[in-house]
Amino acid sequence: MTAPQQPFSAAVTGLGLVTAAGVGAKATWHSVTQDSVPSGVSRQEELVDLPCDFMYTIADLDAAAVLGVATQRLMDRFSQLAVIAAREAIADAGLDPETWDSSRIAVVIGSAHGGLPFYDQQHVAMSERGARRVSPKLAPLTVINSAASSVCTDLGVHGPSFGVATACSSGTVALGTAHQLLRAGVCDIAIAGGAESTVSRLLIASACQMKAVSIRRENPAAACRPFDAERDGFVVGEGAGLLVLERPEHARARGATVRAHVSGYGASSDAYAAVAPDPDGAGIERALRTALADADVAAGDVGHVNAHGTSTVVNDLIEATMLGRVLGDHPLVTSTKAMTGHTLGAAGGIETALTVLALEHQLVPPTANLDVPDPRIPIEIVRKEARPATFDCAVKTSLGFGGHNAALVLTRG
Repeated sequence: MTAPQQPFSAAVTGLGLVTAAGVGAKATWHSVTQDSVPSGVSRQEELVDLPCDFMYTIADLDAAAVLGVATQRLMDRFSQLAVIAAREAIADAGLDPETWDSSRIAVVIGSAHGGLPFYDQQHVAMSERGARRVSPKLAPLTVINSAASSVCTDLGVHGPSFGVATACSSGTVALGTAHQLLRAGVCDIAIAGGAESTVSRLLIASACQMKAVSIRRENPAAACRPFDAERDGFVVGEGAGLLVLERPEHARARGATVRAHVSGYGASSDAYAAVAPDPDGAGIERALRTALADADVAAGDVGHVNAHGTSTVVNDLIEATMLGRVLGDHPLVTSTKAMTGHTLGAAGGIETALTVLALEHQLVPPTANLDVPDPRIPIEIVRKEARPATFDCAVKTSLGFGGHNAALVLTRG
């Protein structure tokens, strides 16, 4: 498959992470590489009578203390997480909003559900107390683009900004879109990734009905187990992962530290079903091959893959089989979702940031809770403990409900 344009590598100069594994990139990285048991999963009171009564939450984050009460009240939880991650990312990049050209900054943030919990709250308010009790903030706080809007307002960004909604691949598509904006010269800097907070009784009830989530109630910390023979579904989580991407000449001119490069992007549609992926994995294969061609990278050059790896029976097998077919069995593969939960639209942003850190540290995080690998899976999955490795190129893959596939190729800085 031939890439339509000349290769272009966007410099990654900053990372921001807010996850159930830790608040901040450093804390999250430590958890996914050093901890053997997820600490962020807990039972939720509003889910108590559902088959899945647990999820991954960021329990130790006081958003009001970080943002200020007045600012916090102007945002839904997913937008709050986006702003906190964005602040960390630009600080990490050494950027000062007081001195940058704000018209040359873009913000692209993906989310699958936007402010769904606030919808839940307002539905209850209307049902119990009438229509006059519905908040006038419902629309502006819950639309998917409100995370990007909130980041622009907080940082004073005046360049292009928008939300991306491609279900669970939203964060990866947002980063790919930012890569394309930089390549086209539309902006010099892009703040991109994903944000999600879905502590929602309605959503979890629906996921239980479709049998997508784990019902391992006896041991929630062991419920999310990507690629394990006993996996029975994903576990929803909240979080945000944003990266600062720059045109390479812009990063060089200001003396920025380049942590890695986003060197290739590919996307595709299955055109198969509303939920299930193409059983042959043809869609995600097209996205991956497109990304490799876009980066002018051979399959044999890929040393690490941060897989979508949701812990569902069907998705894990389809993805792993595709990875084996395209890349062979030499890349070290991991899924970090057992430590962060499946953060839906935020997953691509969070996991791309972790891929940058893997390249930087030359260390592949383990796939937690992988006790008995599915014998049908033809790839080498890192488990039990983080594995040191030498590699210059890594891949991030994402699949979303509706058949939205995306892949990124990252290279060392």
